[in-house]
Amino acid sequence: MEKEKIVPDTSVIIDGRITQIAREQKVKILIPEAVVAELEHQANAGKESGLDGLAELSELIRIADVEFLAGSAEDGIKPSRLGGMDALIREAARQTGATLVTSDSVQARVAEVLGVSVEYMPPKVRIKEPGLFKLFDETTMSVHIKEGTSVYAKKGTVGKFELVEIGGVLKRDAIEQYAKEIVEYARSSADSYMEIERSGATVVQSGQYRIVIARPPFSDGMEITAVKPLVKTRLEDYKLSGKLLNRLDERAEGVFVAGPPGAGKSTFACSLADHYHSKGKIVKTMEQPRDLQVSDEITQYGPLEGSMEKTSDILLLVRPDYTIYDEVRKTEDFRIFADLRLAGVGMVGVTHASKPIDAIQRLIGRVELGVIPHIVDTMIFVKAGRITKVYELSMKVKVPFGMREQDLARPVVEVRDFETGIPEYELYSYGEEVVVIPVDETSPNIRVRSRHNEVNITKSKKTLTLIAHGFHNRHAKIFADDVYIATERANAAGRINISRNTEAARILIDALNSEKKIILR
Repeated sequence: MEKEKIVPDTSVIIDGRITQIAREQKVKILIPEAVVAELEHQANAGKESGLDGLAELSELIRIADVEFLAGSAEDGIKPSRLGGMDALIREAARQTGATLVTSDSVQARVAEVLGVSVEYMPPKVRIKEPGLFKLFDETTMSVHIKEGTSVYAKKGTVGKFELVEIGGVLKRDAIEQYAKEIVEYARSSADSYMEIERSGATVVQSGQYRIVIARPPFSDGMEITAVKPLVKTRLEDYKLSGKLLNRLDERAEGVFVAGPPGAGKSTFACSLADHYHSKGKIVKTMEQPRDLQVSDEITQYGPLEGSMEKTSDILLLVRPDYTIYDEVRKTEDFRIFADLRLAGVGMVGVTHASKPIDAIQRLIGRVELGVIPHIVDTMIFVKAGRITKVYELSMKVKVPFGMREQDLARPVVEVRDFETGIPEYELYSYGEEVVVIPVDETSPNIRVRSRHNEVNITKSKKTLTLIAHGFHNRHAKIFADDVYIATERANAAGRINISRNTEAARILIDALNSEKKIILR
């Protein structure tokens, strides 16, 4: 009796369904070379689907009666006039009298319409979670697997992580099995997405896990890195001042959340998104991959057809009150952020920066100087899970700090400490360049606001001179923030002269370099 003939397409080969059929039934499997070519193309592009499919083909050849069909007239298979891969596979099934087996619902419907015998198998559902997830516990932020090395994990709390060995050396086969489980789970789980598939790199977002699979030649060995957020915070957890909360609620509409990698920027951005939602605002996100842990009511958008610019076009139609733009990094990201902000959308951008001012400097050259305060009016710097600095930006026409002639007045972007109102940097055009000048470092005159009055500190080679009105012929206690430094007497002109070779001067200079507030009491 002649064996039943079946023609599988790539979908059922990749998920292992045909291999399962071959083990359970006696069938003749006819595989069009179009299928092999497609799997080869995907494998060459470094896609997990192509690599899985070729592995299944090797197993099929070993256990089943397999025949490959060339797509040419000489071999009896005429190329379809449509020219597509799916059309070639349907044509192969029709001309050989075989049954087309597919888990692609569109392919199955078209085959029925054309009178091709077809068996539709719904996409395979993998219920079991990947073994990789079992390597995480409540203190694990990330797991790092690479062939030929031990398995490591970053454990701890935000800002206090350490790298810990959690497993022995793994060979490539073991890592391939992890990767296969992850990809299968991503294709079948409702909360999982194949975010990126490129040559040598695959990025999967599965629930709270972000997983990057890297292969040679992109990497020097097979590697899997998985990351998950440790905590979900509320805005109340950050103990923000009433002044900052009012600004976020009423005035701030162009916000940068900045900080070094792993500092808790995205976690804070998520809490801010949920806060705006709780206030009755429509909130959306723009991210790739989509890994922000926000409320279900907040829609998370990825790049539309690979482009965040196209995503921004949709957002303008949706008209959200606030948009969280995760990973504002490339010039195109800054341009899109600026375009949305100037269109009236409240924007919160998450960007990497090693120092607070660096986040603002990244705008220079990407947008016009004059519109910077309209794009970003508030910069929040996060380090080790805490907000360590907040800047507010505004535009004024004035003589830049350090200059004296009135005819040098020009538009200046002032960057002030939000809580104290003290200017710390100025941005302005100087010739053909835009310069960023630290107000308290580029001149020997350093201005620091006291709780009672303004303190001017002048540095010379031998002396530090503190000038504060209100302390004439009086003793004043000098503090750096709330740390006592010394008690000195001011002369009749209100000047306190401190020799630079004294301990008090050394401590005072260190405090200034650490950007501490100098206070006289």
